[in-house]
Amino acid sequence: MRRVIILVLATLCSGYTSVTAQVTAPIITISPRPDDLRARPDLGLVVRIRYGTLTGVTAFAGSRPVPGIFNGDRTVWRSTWTLTPGIDHVVNVSATGAGGAVRQASRFHTLPPSGPAGDVAIAPLPGETVGVGMPIVVTFNTPVTDRAAIERALEVKAPRPAEGAWHWLGPTEVVFRPRRFWRARQQIVLTAHLGGARLSPGVYGTADRTVSFTIGRKMTSTVDTLTHQMIVRRDGAIVQRMPISAGRATSWEYTTTSGMHLVMDKGNPVRMVSPGRRRGEPGYYDKLISHAVRISNSGEYVHAFNNIWAQGRQNVSHGCVNAAPAQAAWFYANSLRGDPVLITGTKRVLEPDNGWGFWQLSWQEWLAGSALHAPTLVNSFIAPPLRPVSDM
Repeated sequence: MRRVIILVLATLCSGYTSVTAQVTAPIITISPRPDDLRARPDLGLVVRIRYGTLTGVTAFAGSRPVPGIFNGDRTVWRSTWTLTPGIDHVVNVSATGAGGAVRQASRFHTLPPSGPAGDVAIAPLPGETVGVGMPIVVTFNTPVTDRAAIERALEVKAPRPAEGAWHWLGPTEVVFRPRRFWRARQQIVLTAHLGGARLSPGVYGTADRTVSFTIGRKMTSTVDTLTHQMIVRRDGAIVQRMPISAGRATSWEYTTTSGMHLVMDKGNPVRMVSPGRRRGEPGYYDKLISHAVRISNSGEYVHAFNNIWAQGRQNVSHGCVNAAPAQAAWFYANSLRGDPVLITGTKRVLEPDNGWGFWQLSWQEWLAGSALHAPTLVNSFIAPPLRPVSDM
């Protein structure tokens, strides 16, 4: 510890005397420690000072800047996100205090991953235009053990205010859903700050990922299986009234599920084969169906079928919602992934894990699936440190 000795001379009636004061110079602590060759990237970078104030901190991972923020009294600086694994980091710190200005530099190397790479798959796709109910689905190639840290590493931004939350479907998949449908016609940006994030022991994310997608017009559909009608609204106005035929309900599998579905994908044509039945058995079918829009994982589609006699009058399908070919073709052409399709009138309820049945859960049920158990304000999201670092 460096101390500065100040000699003060005072004139007193009895002559000269001296008063000695000690001023402690600023003490800077950098974590990871200097010259560490196996620094954990998930702990981030923390700079602290005693007996002074931090005036500047610059850090680089290779040639890339490491972003960070000061606390209120500028005695602590933390990296905003985790650190890139397996690379040299350089830190330069300037500070001031009663003992004067000081500078300190440090270099360390982050630990390389010892397990498989922490790659992810993300939906929607970059640049995709989707419906107002679209979730953000992040799928990891390895189980995640520190789910709270990973949730904090996933940053969602939007120009219009929205409250949302992450929900874990299992050890490798987490889904973001707003509390209410997205507002139409805006761009959403997901930045997965996974470079250096610890997914499981020895497994770190290798790089950050950013995906930008667009919420398109608001198109919602309601299917009433009792009146055999489907109504499609765009931005609140009715654009299609479609007579339909739903599941015949002679068995559980032939019963259309009631609840809030989302458009998941579509195909023209789609091959549909009867589940659990072999050729020649009663109820077996193997058909190519045109203009098919999938709304669940249990084989449900809105599709074209030329049984005009039943549409608007009777439910005779194997569980799908079928409409006249021309109207089904229109629905196919105008549907986006994430468009809500609400079905009512049957005794079979859509399960939340059946495809994208996420809107079947109440907001409190959705929050219960988050490791943080707290909502996120999308347009003003500020990430806290991924993991607190103990005082040095």
